[in-house]
Amino acid sequence: MSWSVIAIKCIQGAGLRKIVLRAKHRFWSEKTLPSAIESLGNNGNNPFRELAIAGHAAMSHEYNIEASISNNLDISDWLARCLKNSIDDSCSRLQSGLGILASIGSTAPFVGLLGTVWGIYHALQSISMADQPDLAHIAGPVGEALIMTAFGLFVAIPAVLGFNTISRRNRSLQNAIARFAHELHAYYLTGSRITIADVTTPLVDETPVPNSVQPFRAGHSM
Repeated sequence: MSWSVIAIKCIQGAGLRKIVLRAKHRFWSEKTLPSAIESLGNNGNNPFRELAIAGHAAMSHEYNIEASISNNLDISDWLARCLKNSIDDSCSRLQSGLGILASIGSTAPFVGLLGTVWGIYHALQSISMADQPDLAHIAGPVGEALIMTAFGLFVAIPAVLGFNTISRRNRSLQNAIARFAHELHAYYLTGSRITIADVTTPLVDETPVPNSVQPFRAGHSM
């Protein structure tokens, strides 16, 4: 079970790394929002595509609510909450399976230890029943005990290493998802992406940064 979870999560992580590269480069180079979303791919469990769609749906909904409610609704907070819900769903999927690895990594050594104790018990039982105990009476049970110890370590060590590796990768992916959400938040509100200014450019320069992706328009069809 632990090896299956590790293999599945590694395959999932490889696919998400490709999506991260698309979100960094291809998404913001498209001319329109629908084409930018399509550039992220149509495969399931795509957190970046879900974020873009959630932001589009939040902004479209904001223009359809009643005027009395709109006066009391902060659009930035509304958009941030919708994006946060999408982030939470994506993070929950990233964490799936880690509980299994944590449980196996913490319990497998004790299961192996139980097998070791059981093998030693059989060895002592064989010695007590033999009139003249020799190595043949204890070799089998002791070997059985050592095999159980090895099995416990063989399961526990990969589970612990896999848990730590996948957790570290998930933190990196969650940071990438959060950065993309912040960029989407700025884009949907202002129509342009947040970019890092050139260090040689004075901070008082208010020249707008060009962006190839057309800004969001209310009622824009997906």
